[in-house]
Amino acid sequence: MIGNRRHFTAAVVGSAALVTVLSGCAGGTTTSPAPSSATPTTSAAATTTAAAAGTFTEAQVQQLCSDMEAELQNWRTVTPTLGKGALNLLVGSWASQNGINLIDLAAHRDRVDTAMAATCPEIRDGALYALEIPDLASGMVGF
Repeated sequence: MIGNRRHFTAAVVGSAALVTVLSGCAGGTTTSPAPSSATPTTSAAATTTAAAAGTFTEAQVQQLCSDMEAELQNWRTVTPTLGKGALNLLVGSWASQNGINLIDLAAHRDRVDTAMAATCPEIRDGALYALEIPDLASGMVGF
């Protein structure tokens, strides 16, 4: 058990460093929504437009729900402090994979909480319980 905790702690610390580096890279970029006359022709373009407009697609939220569900057992077995670090890593990685502006997301962390409450409230509640936080935004640090 102790070996698993050390491995998990090392992974969380390394992952937190990665999120910090990624957020530094995103610091000078901003994204504007596409003009209403523009029609995205691919799902990647639709995802980018949705991310730029400040919303998440259903597929993005479903991915976050499944990613978080996979981590719930780990979060229940480590301290809430380590679990919060893992939450930040998970959300940061998810946002990066989906082209979501990390600066905007950090400024509006409640969007993640709202989206998960609407799409997968049981997973959200499990995370809140495991991490001992009132809402997901409270556990997220600015990326």
